[in-house]
Formats: sequence, structure tokens, C-alpha cells
Amino acid sequence: MMLRFRFLLFALFSAQTPVKGHYKVTGSHLPIVAAPGEDVVLLCQVEPEFDVVDLTVEWSKPDLKPDPNYRPKGMEYVHLYRDNLEVPDMKIFSYKGRTALFADGLRQGNISLRITNVTAADEGRYRCFIPKLHGQIKSSTVNLIIDQNSSKTATTKKPLHLQTRQNDLNGGLSCCSSLTPLMVVWILLIYSA
Repeated sequence: MMLRFRFLLFALFSAQTPVKGHYKVTGSHLPIVAAPGEDVVLLCQVEPEFDVVDLTVEWSKPDLKPDPNYRPKGMEYVHLYRDNLEVPDMKIFSYKGRTALFADGLRQGNISLRITNVTAADEGRYRCFIPKLHGQIKSSTVNLIIDQNSSKTATTKKPLHLQTRQNDLNGGLSCCSSLTPLMVVWILLIYSA
């Protein structure tokens, strides 16, 4: 009887604890569309939820061709967060003062990037990357499209999987808490057998 109870406790707690190395970075699968002058959020998240406050978070634009006359070597980041701080000296000049992470969300693995006052030059593919994340998928890409024909009041719609993730961060049910009633029923069935 005691052995069965220990097994049940193990099953209950192991089902809610992510295994080291199973974290992954996920971004929006749909492009983010914005009008010139809008503020946008490039959605990127570590799943399952993981505190990244002490990790390095890099946002880059992999398709951007270096301009040897304009950008010194090493200044290749749209946004760089290292040692619990933004590193503005490593930013591409045109993004200085226009990007930010959501500091409150880092503890839940939210590494989404806010870009203010977007321009046509901001259009393209962005990469969010956590070099020391314990997982096989350490980066994801997000596409930003600047619609020149759109008005500034246009809205961007979040993909469903990231809408759900945001609900989790705001107090909604997470994947593990929604499994809890099922686990209780399972435990009762095994315990009564």
C-alpha cells in the first residue's frame, strides 16, 4: 500500500516538472503585420515556462546585410539582454531607444520584443535566441511585415498558441494545472483498486 502511494506521488509531481533539456524557444508562426509608425511586439516564449532573467537573450535580424560604412563590427543585435541588463552598445544604431523586453515576463519565459515606431526598414525576419538554454531548440524566428497601405490604427493579431500562453501568464490555467483534476481521478482509481 505504501509503495503504491509513493508511486502515485512520484507520478503526480513528475508530470508537472519539466525534464532538463526539454525547453524550447517558440515564436509566432504567423507574420506580424504593422503600419509604419506603429509599435509592435515580436512574440517569442520559452516553453514550458522557465525563468530566463539570468540568461542572455539575443534578438537579431539574420537577413540584414552589414553596412561597412555605417555599422561597426560586433554591433549586430536588434536587442541584447545580458547579465540582467540591456546592452545598448551592441545594438544596431537604428534600433537604439526603440526596443525593449518585457521585464516582468522574463521570469515566465516571455522573451517577446517590443519595437516602437516601426518603419519600412524594420521589415524582415527576426531571430530570438537564448545561447545557454538547456534544450535543443534555443531559437525561433518571427517575420515582421510593414504594410505601407495600412493606417496606424491597424491591429496585429496574435497566433492562437501565443494567445493561450499569454492567458497562462495572466492567471489562466496552464497545461499542468489543467491536468491536475485528471491526475486526481487517476490516483483515486488506482488507490481504490
